[in-house]
Amino acid sequence: MTHYAAPIKAKFWTPGVVVLAVLMAAGAAAIAARFIGGIGYVSNLTTARPWGLWIGVDVASGVALAAGGFTTAFLAHIIGRHYYEAVVRPALLTAVLGYTFVVLGLLVDIGRSWAIWKPMLYWNPTSVLFEVAMCVMLYLNVLYIEFLPIVVERFKGRVKLPGLLAVLNGPLDGLLKLADTVLPKIMWFFIIAGVVLSCMHQSSLGSLMLIAPTKLHPLWYTPMLPLLFLTSAIAVGYPMVVFEATLATTSLKLDGEMNILTPLTRVTLFLLGLYLALKVGDMVVRGTYVYLLDFTAQTNAFIIEVLFGVIVPWLMLLSPKLRRSRRALFIACTMIVGGVLVNRINVFVVGYRPPISEANYFPAIGEVLVTVGLIAALMFVYRFIVTYLPVLNKPEQEVSA
Repeated sequence: MTHYAAPIKAKFWTPGVVVLAVLMAAGAAAIAARFIGGIGYVSNLTTARPWGLWIGVDVASGVALAAGGFTTAFLAHIIGRHYYEAVVRPALLTAVLGYTFVVLGLLVDIGRSWAIWKPMLYWNPTSVLFEVAMCVMLYLNVLYIEFLPIVVERFKGRVKLPGLLAVLNGPLDGLLKLADTVLPKIMWFFIIAGVVLSCMHQSSLGSLMLIAPTKLHPLWYTPMLPLLFLTSAIAVGYPMVVFEATLATTSLKLDGEMNILTPLTRVTLFLLGLYLALKVGDMVVRGTYVYLLDFTAQTNAFIIEVLFGVIVPWLMLLSPKLRRSRRALFIACTMIVGGVLVNRINVFVVGYRPPISEANYFPAIGEVLVTVGLIAALMFVYRFIVTYLPVLNKPEQEVSA
């Protein structure tokens, strides 16, 4: 059955959306408290322990879990597998929102958020963090440009501003028509740029920890950390698409698109297997497997990460029967998504132990509220956009009805 992207016909203010709004309000209150009283007022961060939940979840995990945008663009547009076009728009929206809220998380986390613009003018080309900052900034703008045709498709020829603003209807519609003519001719450049920029900063996030050999637990500290960050981000790209698509289609009662999601996860078998081979091979070569018998909180976290986030879902995806089952496929992909989330938390929070920090870190309620609020806001905006813009796919007869 042919599918086309269209706004969904569903009530926006549902009980679930109301809950998201309440969580957003709680997060907004915590953010206001952070900027009024300072970071120490709402967090357990200190000079000796300058990062925690916000970096591990809001930034590092957010960047990794938004990888579905560039992986699906690579598959559908660069390799030419147009069969998967149906999942490109939802993946692109997830990436746009993911990176947008990564930047918002950074504004909360860094000490002088008003100075976040300075890397654009004061370059430090020997800094990995500078490369990450520039790549994320550029890629976020690339994502907005890639998403622009969806906005143009929705409003081209339909601009109807009320009252005195009606004089802008003609110029705005002309601008949308111009964008509709120009964007398809240059979009190939932004798609390629998006893939290149993503690969650069996904790996560079791992490079950040290479300067901390005495602070990061040996189970995670390795010269291969940039490669492991890159391969794990690529491996989680398609499972994140399945995770997001399943949640969206189930909650909105749309077609499950199993004819697309099932073959998509065959690619994940290779990508996740490659990541697992690199992870285990590096551990064997460096001899860090001896730490697995320590049974500390860190080694237990590592075992949970690899066992339930990589090995078990990889074995599940080996079965064609399970890949055809919507529930089993969702469970396997959720475990992969959770595994990458746990990996980033392990690297930046659990496994990170500065020698000068004597007390163990645990996030304060204010940190949790900020993170939960940002995630709720992401989901709220996602629901709003798919309600009014042609992002999700519907059967042809439903669109034409």
